Amino acid sequence: MEVFKQLKEYYWSEKRFLVASILSLMTATALGLVYPNLLRYLIDDVIAKQQFSAVPYLSLVVVGVITCKAIFQFMHGVFSSKLGNHTAFNLRNALYKKLQYLSFQYYDKARTGDLMSRLTADLQAVRDFIGFGFVQILNVVMMLTFGSIMMMTINWKLTLITMISMPFLVFTAIRFEGKIHPAFRSVRKSMSNMTTSVQENITGVRTVKSFAREPYEIEKFSERNEDYKLNNVTTSGIWAKYFPLMELFANLSVVILLGVGGWMVINSSLTLGELVAFFSLMWYIIGPMWQIGFHINNFTQSKAAGERLLEILHQYVHVKNKDNAVTLQAEQVKGHVRFDRVSFAYTDQQPALRNFNVDAPAGSVIGLLGGTGSGKSTVIQLLLRAYNVKEGSITLDGRDIRDLTLESLREHMAIVFQETFLFSSSILNNIAYGVRNVSMEQIIQASRLAKAHDFIMEMPLGYDTIVGERGMGLSGGQKQRIAIARALLKNPKILILDDATSAVDMETEHEIQQGFQELMKGRTTFIIAHRISSLRHADEIIVLDKGLIVQRGTHKQLMQQEGRYLETYKIQFADQPQEVEPEGGTKLEPTYIHDEAQGIRQAAATGQHNGGYTQ
Repeated sequence: MEVFKQLKEYYWSEKRFLVASILSLMTATALGLVYPNLLRYLIDDVIAKQQFSAVPYLSLVVVGVITCKAIFQFMHGVFSSKLGNHTAFNLRNALYKKLQYLSFQYYDKARTGDLMSRLTADLQAVRDFIGFGFVQILNVVMMLTFGSIMMMTINWKLTLITMISMPFLVFTAIRFEGKIHPAFRSVRKSMSNMTTSVQENITGVRTVKSFAREPYEIEKFSERNEDYKLNNVTTSGIWAKYFPLMELFANLSVVILLGVGGWMVINSSLTLGELVAFFSLMWYIIGPMWQIGFHINNFTQSKAAGERLLEILHQYVHVKNKDNAVTLQAEQVKGHVRFDRVSFAYTDQQPALRNFNVDAPAGSVIGLLGGTGSGKSTVIQLLLRAYNVKEGSITLDGRDIRDLTLESLREHMAIVFQETFLFSSSILNNIAYGVRNVSMEQIIQASRLAKAHDFIMEMPLGYDTIVGERGMGLSGGQKQRIAIARALLKNPKILILDDATSAVDMETEHEIQQGFQELMKGRTTFIIAHRISSLRHADEIIVLDKGLIVQRGTHKQLMQQEGRYLETYKIQFADQPQEVEPEGGTKLEPTYIHDEAQGIRQAAATGQHNGGYTQ
């Protein structure tokens, strides 16, 4: 019962339903004990003594007992249902709340299908046991106790003789529980694997179809379905092995009763009425004993499910508020961000940042450039406190961000991720997601800055258009522009653009960048980009390679240095004019990276050159 002790806070608050359910069932059980006594009275006093005038009164008593028992059984069902549903409600809320506050480190390894299985099937198993299973086990104990006491009052010798097989039944039940519990854990695990397979397939259906991998996905699901089937077959085999044994020992008591009890009636040491009452009480006990296997089965399933729920509830939150964390007020935030000798590693063998230093005054623009795995996104994740730094510190306006509440820290930041996520809701709700009490005019203004307003208005319902799951129905560029509008609407002190224009065309990117120029004024901005055109206006550009800063400076400074930045520029603008910065400061006519392109580009050379664009 250790699992249910740990879950106590979620059902003990509903103890009024638990108490009412137990009392109702106890009353119904007690009324069930009236039958054997009525049978004994009917045979020994009414029939044997021919007092037939008592039959009508006896019939009324039977009807009254049946009616009262039915009422209390109904009450037991109602209160048990309330107990189970209220407990499930409390647990579901607690699990969802926990999932909201678990850090990125947990979700790096968690599987969506497995989590969904825990919040549905496992939660349902716990609900069923707490609502009905626990009270039913208690009922079995009460029936065995009361039934045995009443049998002892009739004939204690016969009671002891007929109970001789019960220890074997109890021993078999204990052995059954020990075997069935690990089996049910395997069933739960294989079910979560199968659920994960379905969830991943549905989420990635476009990828599956584009690579024509339907046969592979079908085979993968079949393997997990086969594993689930085999675990269920194993569980059924354990049930098939032990349940007949429990039934055998239960029926053995009946056989002993008929033999010994019949012999005692013949020898006049037991009346016929007492034998019939004894026989009725035996079935009163055997019924629960037969069900003990079912209840153990139910208990074991719920225990395995409860363990999986507790794994979430007891999961350590790596990033959380300190006890004395400071809540930032809007007027206190200027936006001065500083990374001081920051080092971080996701694993001991994989350092993501090493001795990273950046001083970003309020209102400055910091660009981050580097290849895959260079540490660009790690910088942003640490600033958001998705992870805590291992060494060094990050400060906001002179305060270590670990001393600030997560909510107030992130409230003054807005980020546009490279992988855009939209909710299955209207475009309006998606844009306004991070802001409370926002006007339609503000939403439209943010959409115009993000160059999203025009395509939104072309949709059938405009801003009320419902987008599909994860933004299905929109192009990558459209989703990204909606995400940009969502960030702009928040009006943050710190703006983070994680390759925010990667999914839009060059022309749209140029238009969005122009909108960003106005928006960035007075805000500290971090820009992660693979396109140099997105970084050229940054106050400082930091070039990363394997977690180390290999170059830093302005666009002009880096263009005058041999290194990764210039190499990247040459690759990206191989067919564009190369910027030449003369010593005297007078801008020269652009030259070209490739001489063979010179004849084609001479006509464009007379146009105004702007960051790689010829207009």
